[in-house]
Amino acid sequence: MPDAVSRFSGFAAEYDSARPQPPADLVALISQWSGASAPDVVDVGAGTGLSTMIWAGRARQVTAVEPSSDMRAIAQRKADAAAATSTRFVVAAGTAERTGLPDACADIVTASQAMHWFDGSRALPEIVRVLRPGGVFAAYDCDWPPCIDWETDAAYAAFDAAVGRLEAEHGLLPPHAGKRHRDTMTASGLFRHVTEVAVHGCEEGDAQRLTAVAMTQGGAVALLSAGLTEDEIGLTALREVAARRLPQPRTWWWTYRVRLGVK
Repeated sequence: MPDAVSRFSGFAAEYDSARPQPPADLVALISQWSGASAPDVVDVGAGTGLSTMIWAGRARQVTAVEPSSDMRAIAQRKADAAAATSTRFVVAAGTAERTGLPDACADIVTASQAMHWFDGSRALPEIVRVLRPGGVFAAYDCDWPPCIDWETDAAYAAFDAAVGRLEAEHGLLPPHAGKRHRDTMTASGLFRHVTEVAVHGCEEGDAQRLTAVAMTQGGAVALLSAGLTEDEIGLTALREVAARRLPQPRTWWWTYRVRLGVK
């Protein structure tokens, strides 16, 4: 069973160009909860920095913690490009279970599209250790697919269902599969209060980008690496619908599920 690092190695650039960037409203929401006007932020499982760079000009310092060297290289280039902003960016090797950071160094810890890869029994105590008293942990994931039109959405749902079924059949599900993060955070007993809200964001994309997004999903990556074909996992059918429905860029509406926990 591949871990997140091995599963996503080798195509960090494709991942970065296809995946959505979290909306600015997320920053406003999490900042309001933390009560810090210029917070120190730690982004665990930061990947290529899509969830890191949204804090530019809004945080005092942001530390991106990421185990993959491929992903870190792209995040570092973004951090270097943002050197002129009021926010200091640091990119560091580490995991959610072992960040390597000092105690009580963050007002906010975030995990974007990542918590289902964490060992919660080890990661949550580490996250709480890093947080200052009253600090906020925000774990968020976007719904797949974005809302575009009924036929495209239905085709993506069919692809997603096929991938999930085949992952289970081939023993390729993530080690901590599932996104019941609010329940996990509440059951840990480490947070004074836990809640879940939805935030929305808009982007644009065409058929090529939608197919690229599908191919960056961990299940599709694992199944193709295991030798299954694009026909078998439903990617060919999705590509055909997308080509017909999205010949030109259209608006994509993303829904983010945000779980907030206060130390």
